[in-house]
Amino acid sequence: MQWTNVSEQNVYQNRWFRVNLADVELPDGSHLDHYVIRLRPVAAATVVNAADEVLLLWRHRFITDSWGWELAAGVVEDGEDIAAAAAREMEEETGWRPGPLRPLLTVEPANGLTDARHHLYWAEEAQYTGPPQDAFESSRREWIPLKLIPDMIARGEVPAANMAAALLMLHHLRLG
Repeated sequence: MQWTNVSEQNVYQNRWFRVNLADVELPDGSHLDHYVIRLRPVAAATVVNAADEVLLLWRHRFITDSWGWELAAGVVEDGEDIAAAAAREMEEETGWRPGPLRPLLTVEPANGLTDARHHLYWAEEAQYTGPPQDAFESSRREWIPLKLIPDMIARGEVPAANMAAALLMLHHLRLG
């Protein structure tokens, strides 16, 4: 039951994304038009300290008009190494430079609409370098005990699916 992307034409683009209209052939031979959003990869990172606390950002997302906890994240620039982008974003948004990053998981948050891949990393140490360069990205940055994460997700305090998945994976890796 595979759908086939016969062709795409660009409808709109800017430096962040492209919107294309795809001609999709269904398994029965019929065709349908389907919009596709093409995005650069996203890299995210956090650190878990010796006390099993995770560094998170509390931020507002205007599109959904919601508040929630997130990892520092952003798009990977052309030619940039994904792990390096994750480290850069973490330092810019939190003021903490991560130690060696470990891959946590890669997810496709909305693969029925976009080709976005989110690559999430974590470190076991970080160095504070000063106030965040991109302080406008969040209202605050806090160390949250990992043991609280599942209940926070259940209460809707981590609304982004990619962030919830990463935090649950960290909880599993560190606390079992």
